[in-house]
Amino acid sequence: MKIYNTLSREKEEFKTIEPNKVKMYVCGPTVYNYFHIGNARPFLIFDAFRSYLEYRGYDVTYVQNFTDVNDKIDKKALEEGDEAMAVANRFIEEYYKDADALGVRHADVHPKVSENIGNIIKMIKVLISKGFAYEVEGDVYFDMKAYKGYGKLSGQNIDDLEAGARVEVSAIKKNPMDFALWKLKKEGQIAWRSPWGEGRPGWHIECSAMINKHLGETIDIHAGGKDLVFPHHENEVAQSEAYTGKTLANYWMHNGYINIDNKKMSKSEGNFFTVREILEKYDAEVVRFFLLSVHYRHPVNFSRELVESAANGLERIYTARDNMMHLLKTAEDAVTAKEVDVLNSYYRHKEKFIEALDDDFNTADGIAAVFELVRDLNKDMNDESSRTYILKSIDLLNELTSVLGLLTKENDDLADDLKALVEERQEARKNKDFEKSDEIRDLLLEKGIILEDTPTGVKWSYKR
Repeated sequence: MKIYNTLSREKEEFKTIEPNKVKMYVCGPTVYNYFHIGNARPFLIFDAFRSYLEYRGYDVTYVQNFTDVNDKIDKKALEEGDEAMAVANRFIEEYYKDADALGVRHADVHPKVSENIGNIIKMIKVLISKGFAYEVEGDVYFDMKAYKGYGKLSGQNIDDLEAGARVEVSAIKKNPMDFALWKLKKEGQIAWRSPWGEGRPGWHIECSAMINKHLGETIDIHAGGKDLVFPHHENEVAQSEAYTGKTLANYWMHNGYINIDNKKMSKSEGNFFTVREILEKYDAEVVRFFLLSVHYRHPVNFSRELVESAANGLERIYTARDNMMHLLKTAEDAVTAKEVDVLNSYYRHKEKFIEALDDDFNTADGIAAVFELVRDLNKDMNDESSRTYILKSIDLLNELTSVLGLLTKENDDLADDLKALVEERQEARKNKDFEKSDEIRDLLLEKGIILEDTPTGVKWSYKR
């Protein structure tokens, strides 16, 4: 397996610290609102990568944080006349609702800033004692000049950064680009006692402290959106490695941006959408399929036409499985030698799927392999196919799609009232009352039920 490592700027053979074990950290949301579609991409992509690692036999410990102490949360609380922690906890629950809808599994650990203040203070004290940080009037800053490796992740040059820094915001710092590890309490803010007075952590230090607590000094994979490479992840590297003297993460993975109708998503453009808003218009599994249909490092253009195209593609896969499930109703057990050969030929699609995902988690090519399997299934399957052949074909299709969290919906038995309508339509067709038959078909379609008349009887499926 190869992973593109942001640190080296090339694909590298994936080697774990411990045999068959992966320690993985992904930056989570700041919980002051519903998360937007841009946030959704790293949450979904790296959770899917975690599932693939498990499919390939790795034992994965997956950590994703919640930033529940932040100025944006304070602002939201002020607007709503509520307590900051109440706002944060409410939007943590809302995160789970939207993440669950997208098929994003919960992390093994979801640490919060508010629960890690002691670890953060301990880390800052060590950084000060080592000469990597200093206190000024209740604030504590990381001394960029004291750490010699700054810029290695993002490729930024510290001298160029300082030349472009605004002098007025760095008047109390030793260097313009020094960043806050601890900030003195402001009026109305939630705060904690520390050796430097009441205050709260800076943004970057929280992830370093959480990684150290839950995963150790060096982890296998650190991941997040491309927008986090600088300054957030660069600062994490500096403070963590200054603290431990060891490498923070061996592999850094970053996903590309999302554009809306070929424009960068922003509130000023009026194209800023939360996942909650998008799921009011589109099926959640379709959104998931759409985001996985593009290589994670490439930019994604989110548009109505492209999402509808993704819906059609996902429907093709569902239809192939539904057709096989329908054929099972009349299939016999005996499998032929020819079917065994055909089944064996299908495993080349599994090999292509694994080859694609082993190559820097190329889900686009992986999904292409699934479509090739679907094409062969549609070509080879018929009402004379044996039960064993059909079941093994369904198992293979389910195996590949489940790795990506797709094809999760089952066609459960119809409710009694809908079943009665299907039977009434069948009776109308038998009596050649095609007008009534069509009326019932249209009524069922309004209720989200699609009917298809086949030589072996009527087949139904949910409209997706």
